[in-house]
Amino acid sequence: MGNGVREGQVDFKRQDVEPVASTHLPSEGNQEKKKVLNSLMSGALAGAVAKTAVAPLDRTKIMFQVSSKRFSAKEAYRLIYRTYLNEGFWSLWRGNSATMVRVIPYAAIQFCAHEEYKQLLGSYYGFQGKALTPFPRFIAGSLAGTTAAMLTYPLDMVRARMAVTPKEMYSNIVHVFIRISREEGLKTLYRGFTPTILGVIPYAGLSFFTYETLKKLHADHSGKLQPSPPERLLFGACAGLIGQSASYPLDVVRRRMQTAGVMGHTYSSILLTMQEIIREEGLIRGLYKGLSMNWVKGPIAVGISFTTFDLTQILLRKLQHSTNVER
Repeated sequence: MGNGVREGQVDFKRQDVEPVASTHLPSEGNQEKKKVLNSLMSGALAGAVAKTAVAPLDRTKIMFQVSSKRFSAKEAYRLIYRTYLNEGFWSLWRGNSATMVRVIPYAAIQFCAHEEYKQLLGSYYGFQGKALTPFPRFIAGSLAGTTAAMLTYPLDMVRARMAVTPKEMYSNIVHVFIRISREEGLKTLYRGFTPTILGVIPYAGLSFFTYETLKKLHADHSGKLQPSPPERLLFGACAGLIGQSASYPLDVVRRRMQTAGVMGHTYSSILLTMQEIIREEGLIRGLYKGLSMNWVKGPIAVGISFTTFDLTQILLRKLQHSTNVER
């Protein structure tokens, strides 16, 4: 009787374990592919929704950044209103098509890269499956932002040109590429690349660091595994406020260098550009021009972006889980 039971148990284990062992590696590979695909899709949607929501404010900010006009909330409102009267309502979203062409791959790569860098750093520092400590958390964000910026930079250049020029100058995205390449050379597509990378390191690093830290603090103090959507928006807004404030002067320099060809300036380096801006407009009024608008636009955009990413990730996981259960 005892032998029969033991033999039955052995047979049961063989029948049960062997098929699982034979399919374990492929299912693990499939899960990793699904995870990456989910991150790419969620990131793309997050970037598209966030940037479209703040596009009129973004265009207005860029127009002030590349000009020597003094910024104020009143002047920003006047510029938006004049643009609306002269060019129509949809002109407030001029350049948004170029933004979408850039931001969808940028956000997809950035969010996906962040998930992968978190996993890699977690393995390296021995935090696999746990929240990273502060320094690796910052590094993961910085690396994610740098990776995305390097792969999509020419699209950002095109978007800046479309934002500050009348629609008669460039008819579409392809036209911008053709004219810049023909009239200014292909190297122009990477003008402002260095300040972009220097700016994205603190921006992406601090943004992801702040958001992840606030989520961890919330979980530790509330006992809830996941924050609510309004809480995510608030955490994302704080992340955007800190990240964009830290990197803002380099954002102004980047825009000046990107639009130099159509604004009648010649900026050869980051330091010379900064010096000229400070000499002509002053330190605060020049290098921090439009920052107050960024304090409105940035937190909204980053809050929407992080929230959309997280909620889309959760939704996709639930859909995949329900599909697996049905099978």
